[in-house]
Amino acid sequence: MQLTTTLSTQLKPKPDENNLGFGIHFTDHMFNMDYHPEKGWHNPRIEPYAPFVMDPSTMVLHYGQGIFEGLKAYRTARGKIQLFRPQNNLKRLNYSAHKLCIPQIDEAFALQALKELIRVEKKWVPSAPGTSLYIRPTIVATDPFLGVRASHTYRFFIILSPVGAYYPEGFNPVKIMVTRDYVRAVRGGLGDTKTLGNYAASLLAGEKAHEAGYTQVLWLDGIEQKYVEEVGSMNILFVIDNQVVTPMLNGSILPGVTRASVLALAKSWGMSTSERRISIDEVFAAHKSGALTEIFGSGTAAVISPVGELKYEQETITIGNGKAGPVAQRLFDTMVDIQYGRAEDPMGWIEPVD
Repeated sequence: MQLTTTLSTQLKPKPDENNLGFGIHFTDHMFNMDYHPEKGWHNPRIEPYAPFVMDPSTMVLHYGQGIFEGLKAYRTARGKIQLFRPQNNLKRLNYSAHKLCIPQIDEAFALQALKELIRVEKKWVPSAPGTSLYIRPTIVATDPFLGVRASHTYRFFIILSPVGAYYPEGFNPVKIMVTRDYVRAVRGGLGDTKTLGNYAASLLAGEKAHEAGYTQVLWLDGIEQKYVEEVGSMNILFVIDNQVVTPMLNGSILPGVTRASVLALAKSWGMSTSERRISIDEVFAAHKSGALTEIFGSGTAAVISPVGELKYEQETITIGNGKAGPVAQRLFDTMVDIQYGRAEDPMGWIEPVD
């Protein structure tokens, strides 16, 4: 396929790098590519960022057949731009596509197109401390049809957004509330994919958590409602008896790229790690005995997010005196230093753009 580029004749003013927020600003251009059964994926193009014209019966609007990814581009102190493990995100996009009956994309071509889009928009990659260019690849069903079946046509697009910190707290510990009133996903469903419905399912519980003064919800398993799964926007990890413990991937938990990176780093440092079922009762018992020393989340948006307070039913615990612990701090510092080119990349995770 031949990638074509059409440049915008009306460029937007760049936002203040020190006041970006998250997911608010969008660049001048985007990537688009279409799928048709007779043509396969075709017409890959970089063109001006613009709204889509969609028929009111477009299938994604009615049946939610859509998937997405999230990754970032970083500007180094030398002005270079680089990506962090983008192949993993594109591989996961294809996994989600399989689960949603969406045709597979060519991952190597998608990475090439993404890098070219970033080159076109390189002036949008911010350089202020803690900022980055957020990347949102998305595939949606585009058939104009009412009826429950897989669409025959699709649009694959990538948009870019310069961002600051995901949580207002930054790296300061967040407050998390455990819910038993709602479940996000069950094994055999779509909990291990980045699809639209997973996030819609989290909204009501998230609103109730915010009303109670908490940043996010910690989900329990959807069957027994006793085993920890993940937080709405990140995987969850615990330090118990000096071991990094995280719920095992069981089909209802998103296989996070940052989660995998955390486990790899911890192992490379000689730390003990465990991926297993862990109940919320075990977490609270470990806190009571003094064995639980840290809780933190991991994800592309926040990288590492320490948890300072955890509420479950009528009990609330404070972790690490409400401050970031040494394991979370070391992981955050190491990951961010690799991403921004301030440290060597011993794992081969960095993909240069230019």
